Amino acid sequence: MKYSSATKLEERTARLTILVDPRKKAVFERLCAAEDLTPSQVVRRMIREFIEQRTGRPWNPEEEPAPGA
Repeated sequence: MKYSSATKLEERTARLTILVDPRKKAVFERLCAAEDLTPSQVVRRMIREFIEQRTGRPWNPEEEPAPGA
């Protein structure tokens, strides 16, 4: 399977650590599981949607340089 450079950039990862109320975490994980999604998948989608809402355009990983790049 061939990947575009945008896909390769999307596959790179960086760790994001957040603190949430344990009850919210439990409900969030249960809702994710009910949709057969991992919490990471849902958080990545929320981040992408947040970026798109704020920039007013679809996310393109090639437009924004990675930190330290």
